[in-house]
Amino acid sequence: MDVDLLARVLVGRRALARRDMWTRAELVAHQQRRLDAVRRAAAERSPFYRRQHAGLDAALLQELPSVTKETVMAQFDAVLTTRDINLAVIEQRLHDLTASDGDPGQPLERRWWVAATAGTTGRRGVFVWDRAEWATVLVSYARATQWAGVRAGLLTPLRMAVVSSRVPTHQSAVVGASLRSRTVPTLRLDARAPIAEMVTALNEFQPRVLVGYPSVLRPLAGAQLVGSLRIAPEAVMSASEVLSPVAALEMERAWSCAPNDVYAATETAGISSQCRLGRRHVYEDLVIVEPVDGDGAPVSDGTPGDRLLVTVLFARTLPLIRYELSDRVALDPDPCPCGLPFRTLALVEGRREDVLTVQGGTSRVLLHPNVFHAVLDTPEVVQWQVEQRDGGLHVRLVAASGGLDLIALRSQLATALASAGARVEIGVELVARIPRTALGKSPLIRRQD
Repeated sequence: MDVDLLARVLVGRRALARRDMWTRAELVAHQQRRLDAVRRAAAERSPFYRRQHAGLDAALLQELPSVTKETVMAQFDAVLTTRDINLAVIEQRLHDLTASDGDPGQPLERRWWVAATAGTTGRRGVFVWDRAEWATVLVSYARATQWAGVRAGLLTPLRMAVVSSRVPTHQSAVVGASLRSRTVPTLRLDARAPIAEMVTALNEFQPRVLVGYPSVLRPLAGAQLVGSLRIAPEAVMSASEVLSPVAALEMERAWSCAPNDVYAATETAGISSQCRLGRRHVYEDLVIVEPVDGDGAPVSDGTPGDRLLVTVLFARTLPLIRYELSDRVALDPDPCPCGLPFRTLALVEGRREDVLTVQGGTSRVLLHPNVFHAVLDTPEVVQWQVEQRDGGLHVRLVAASGGLDLIALRSQLATALASAGARVEIGVELVARIPRTALGKSPLIRRQD
């Protein structure tokens, strides 16, 4: 980690800690100032936004048009506010990193950090940050550890183990490589590696903070409970996948601390994490979130939107103003008594792509993944995945050591599907391991395109 970036991160951490003490009015004023600056920079330096927002200088944020990943990628160079870099240069950098298994923590031309999404929700997205923006990305991820009470600094090295993607173009890999230093000694493990291999590495490293996908953290918690894994993290951060209550409870039993459910996206970096009372606060000083329905209208508090619009308040190089994420999120109508000025999320239901369209008698019905969570999130099921096939739905299960009654479980699933109005065949298969994507994730739902 270069000295300048480290200094920016340390200063940024202190700035975020001070904001925790703000009043709600101070936070809202800060948010408006940042929003005005983002809109001004976009209108002045981005040809795309100059056209997109023409005549809308006095419009409220909610009156501006939204943008999709497809639009940003199709007009990438016009969205940029600088001519010092372009999509072709970024794509070449991403190609070179993948081909050579290079160090993603080293900036392109010593000034740009780049990452790409996997394209699991449609078109692949590419994103770029300058030095100041990248420092804010790193600080946003550090906020979760701050709220968890983990001390870090020049005299208090933060030993962090990250179990996620080792693909060098994925943001988690870029973040891990950027943080690696004497201040933040970092062990990066591939989520696709055998659990036994991870256990050996973690026992040797002894992290103060453990970060990973819940589909990996739960088997590691199991290894801790049987005694093969012997670590004592001060905090456990679960990210990028749905964290079920059963998995969270098992992790708490294993490490004597409840996992912090971190909500983030490549486009925004950190969006929310949990306070000392376990409620998920939105990083409103860094991003504005708007849950909206299918027509783009705001939904009432407590109601999950069909998608989420985000405005990144620190993004200047590639402005993202009312950018669409397919996540189904609801804002909590009630303030949290913890004292933080930030609003909280009532729930994060996952992506719109996780909602299946299946036969429902004479018509098609939408099948929400909560139908499967209600049946499959049990101590007896370590992991599960539903795949949509031409012949119906196929469920893969990884069982705990006690085994599973597959006949009874299939009957429960069939009853749940019927109650949801679905008329579809369902098969159940016991497997040793759920297949992972190239980024090491285990999606709960695999849709039929």
